[in-house]
Amino acid sequence: MSSKNEFGTKIGLIAATVGSAIGLGNVWRFPGETQANGGAAFLILYVVCVLCLGIPVMLTEFSLGRAGRSDAIGVFRKLASGTPWWLVGLTAVVASYLIISYYMVVAGWTLEYLVESLSGGLYSGTELLTPGDTDSLRAAFSTKMDGYVTSDFKPLLYTYALIGINIAVLLGGVQKGIEKLSNVLMPILFIILVGMVCFTLSLPNAGQGVSFFLSPDFSKINMSVVVNALGQAFFSLSLGMGILITYGSYYPADTKLTRTSIIVSLLSLLVAILMGLIIFPAVKSFGLDNEPLEGATLVFVTLPEVFAQLPLPWLWSSLFFLLLLVAALTSTVSLAEVTIAMMQDRFAMSRRRAVFTVMLPLLVLSAVCSLSFGSLSGLKIFGLTIFNLLDSFTTNILLPVVSIGVCVYMGWFAPKGLLRDELGNHGSNKSWTNAVVVAIVKYIAPILIALILVFNYL
Repeated sequence: MSSKNEFGTKIGLIAATVGSAIGLGNVWRFPGETQANGGAAFLILYVVCVLCLGIPVMLTEFSLGRAGRSDAIGVFRKLASGTPWWLVGLTAVVASYLIISYYMVVAGWTLEYLVESLSGGLYSGTELLTPGDTDSLRAAFSTKMDGYVTSDFKPLLYTYALIGINIAVLLGGVQKGIEKLSNVLMPILFIILVGMVCFTLSLPNAGQGVSFFLSPDFSKINMSVVVNALGQAFFSLSLGMGILITYGSYYPADTKLTRTSIIVSLLSLLVAILMGLIIFPAVKSFGLDNEPLEGATLVFVTLPEVFAQLPLPWLWSSLFFLLLLVAALTSTVSLAEVTIAMMQDRFAMSRRRAVFTVMLPLLVLSAVCSLSFGSLSGLKIFGLTIFNLLDSFTTNILLPVVSIGVCVYMGWFAPKGLLRDELGNHGSNKSWTNAVVVAIVKYIAPILIALILVFNYL
């Protein structure tokens, strides 16, 4: 593989991989799961799942990518030639492409809210409401969200803007595009996070929010919560999407995979914890802690309610949606790269042709997902809108299937010693943890991932 298809620096490698892992899942799902499942009890469970299962599966994907030096399909074609294992890679490519088709829409909403925050349009009219009148504020922002999301034109416009930004980045390639973007945006993300944490911790009654977040209620823990924590760990680390296999193929041969996976996982955990330290103190300070802290309602209704009651609401809202936009952009770029790499490797396409071949169909696919909240909202499949169907199908079925396939292949069917050799950098990085990872991948991870798959339909 040529050097232009490798990350150029260790910092860039970490930044790009962290950017792929940190996305809206750290905001979209984590606070709601924590609120409903015992506060710090869920947090502890989530941390355990990341450390004991997330990191081993991440290492497995890294190892597969670096050993195969190809796209998510090509690594299986190379290492398991003549077998149907390439179908696992194909499933990962399909999953990542379906995810980006609707994820781009959510990223577009984030850009729209950033623009509305900067222009003051998000808070127009709310300044006339009595401070502390949470019912009126909630109704106002719910109406605004419905108006923004269910409109046909503006969400589509911002979705197309995000597609355009992605194309511009991806045309730069691995080093000048993905790595350069990540080196700029990841520090910005953490600076905004830390700044917002410092501010929310200074709010009245912020300590009560911190207390809830960091005080465990183990009575809430049951098998369903354990499965939810496993699912959160997988989604927040971008496992099963082909991203880490593809990025692993861009890692230089001397990259220490274990160290990389630990840094990426800990930074992803740090983002989730910092988001908790932003959200729980903020909503507690304004008496909103009984509202559901999950999904679109949290991001586009509850948090704007909080910002509306602060000095300079447009500023805090703009910082927050800039934070989300950074997370969304690094995620969409990494999702797109999975299919772009496949097009380059499988069909010998130039970088430019592969980018346009992958991204231009999103002008239709993402439009359909966006319009499923508007003029296509009446179109239902299995009782779900197209957006929700793709979300459910990819998250609940495709990602667990890919992760199981990767673990079973690397644990049982890969060339003998492949996983152990990659973990140990072919003898230069010996550690007892390598044997532990191999054992988890062979015997534990497939069973636990299967639990996620089964419990989603119980």
